[in-house]
Amino acid sequence: MNIGGSGEPAVPATVETYHRMQETMTVELSAKQEQFNAAMNRYTSKIRYRILGVSVSIIIIILQLYLVSRIWPQSIGAGWQLLSVLTAYLLTDFINGLVHMFMDNNDRYDSFAGPLIANFHLHHKIPLYKKNNLLIVYFAETGSKIWLVLYLLIVLYIQAMFEVDPTVLYILVYIGILSSVAEVSHYLCHSSTSAMAGLLGDIGLLLSKQHHAKHHLQDNINYAFLNGFTDPLLNRIAAAWYKGYKNNTDLHYAGYVGVDSEKR
Repeated sequence: MNIGGSGEPAVPATVETYHRMQETMTVELSAKQEQFNAAMNRYTSKIRYRILGVSVSIIIIILQLYLVSRIWPQSIGAGWQLLSVLTAYLLTDFINGLVHMFMDNNDRYDSFAGPLIANFHLHHKIPLYKKNNLLIVYFAETGSKIWLVLYLLIVLYIQAMFEVDPTVLYILVYIGILSSVAEVSHYLCHSSTSAMAGLLGDIGLLLSKQHHAKHHLQDNINYAFLNGFTDPLLNRIAAAWYKGYKNNTDLHYAGYVGVDSEKR
C-alpha cells in the first residue's frame, strides 16, 4: 500500500528512525575519534604535558613528605595508628576509584584537559607497563594525579589553621600517600609476576589480578585500584551514573595510531 503517493513503498517509521539513529551514532563516533586523535597529537607533540607530569609528581611528593614531618611528632598510639591506616586504606580505595570512574567515562577531548584525558584512556588500549623500579613507578604515575595536589594543599591548610584530632589528620595524610601507592598497586597488578606481589593481592593489601581483570574484560565495574575492597559500592554508583566504557570511550581510541607501543 502506497501511503506517501510517491510510487515507493512507505518505509516503516520505526525502521527509518533506527537507521537515522545508527547514522547519527556513526557520525558522533567518528567525531569523537577525530577529537581523540587530535588530543593525543597535542599530548605527544607538546613538551608542556611532560613538564606538567614531572612537576605534579615533585609537588605531590614534597607535600607528602612535609605533611608526614608535621604530623609524625603527634603520637596517637599503636591502636589508633592501625585504625587510621585501615580507615585511610578504605577511603583511598574508594576516592581513587571514583576518580578512575570519572576519567574512564570522560570524553571531553576538545577541552583544555583533553590531551590528559585522551592519554588516560590509553591504559585500556595498552594495559601493560614497561618494567621499572617501584620508586620510579611511584614518581612517574603520581604525575597523573593533578587532583591530589589540591587535596594535599587542603589537608595542609586544615592542619595549619584548625585544631583537628590527630587521628583524623593521620587519616587525611595517609590518604594522600596511599593514593600514590594505589598507582604502584595497579602497576604490579598489570605487570608483575612476583610471588610477593601476588600474595599481597591475594590477601587484600594490594589489587589482585583476578579482581582487576574484570574491569578490562567486562564493562563499568571494578574501578578501585588500591585493593578493590570498595568496588561493590563503586559498582552501584557506576551503574547509576554511567553507561560504561566498552561501547563509548573505548571506541574512541580504536583508530589511534601514534607514539605508543605494546607497553606504556
